[in-house]
Amino acid sequence: MDTIPAHVAGVPSIAVFTPPAKDGSVNPYILAAAHVAGATEIYKVGGAQGIAAAAYGTESIPPVFKIVGPGNAYVAMAKRLVFGTVGIDMIAGPSEVGVLADHDANPVWVAADLLAQAEHDRRAAVFLVTPSAAFASEVEAEVRRQLEELPRKDIAAESIEKHAKFFIVKDKDQAVDIMNLIAPEHLEIAFSDAEAWAQKIVNAGAIFMGPYTTEPLGDYFAGPNHTLPTMGTAAFSSPLGVYDFVKRSSLLEYDKDAFGAVADKVMRFANVEGLQAHGLAVRRRIDE
Repeated sequence: MDTIPAHVAGVPSIAVFTPPAKDGSVNPYILAAAHVAGATEIYKVGGAQGIAAAAYGTESIPPVFKIVGPGNAYVAMAKRLVFGTVGIDMIAGPSEVGVLADHDANPVWVAADLLAQAEHDRRAAVFLVTPSAAFASEVEAEVRRQLEELPRKDIAAESIEKHAKFFIVKDKDQAVDIMNLIAPEHLEIAFSDAEAWAQKIVNAGAIFMGPYTTEPLGDYFAGPNHTLPTMGTAAFSSPLGVYDFVKRSSLLEYDKDAFGAVADKVMRFANVEGLQAHGLAVRRRIDE
């Protein structure tokens, strides 16, 4: 999912870093996906050491210009440390989902969606914001019941116990206000007329509208890129996209007449700042 926007942007060389299994093999599904997506290089290394290799290069791995994609806490810290030597997309934390729902939503489905995030990581966070206390109680009961069915029960249970938060609010507008403060990585809107409510969301990584748009669709199948800002950073950043692989340069050109029209003002600015050479760069053109 990170390779495609790079291709669209015209990046000529795209390297995929993936950790090997204990026997040294690489997951064949990853190899197939990398081939389909058009990766030009694949390196059998992951984790913080993979970030270091990508940033600084090794005898067999040339350094890259930009590193994108999520990882564990060690990967996140490694990306933070190499930023400046290379570009990065974001510092991604544990996965999270927020759900806006009321009594019209299906509590079984909402509980299932919360658990779909909780099973990712013991530090994954889930949020339910609803104007219905009765609905919140139904969802809580469903979460407890469905937990017993999960092979990753221990992970999901710790996530729910430590990082699940349910908010009971006075109305849907207040629910939206609170969710904008949370700025979740994933946001499901299970209100009726979900598209209209989505227009009021300003802080979210990806917005899933309607009862059938469950978050796992975004993980595996839906079109928008799923490398998303986490831990509230959706308040000031966006999902990975083509623009993350595009640079811009400013273009400036003054002819003689345009230069003459502003030269005196530029020299005044330079004088106020006490930068004599700046002013002289303009003055010498006037004098000649």
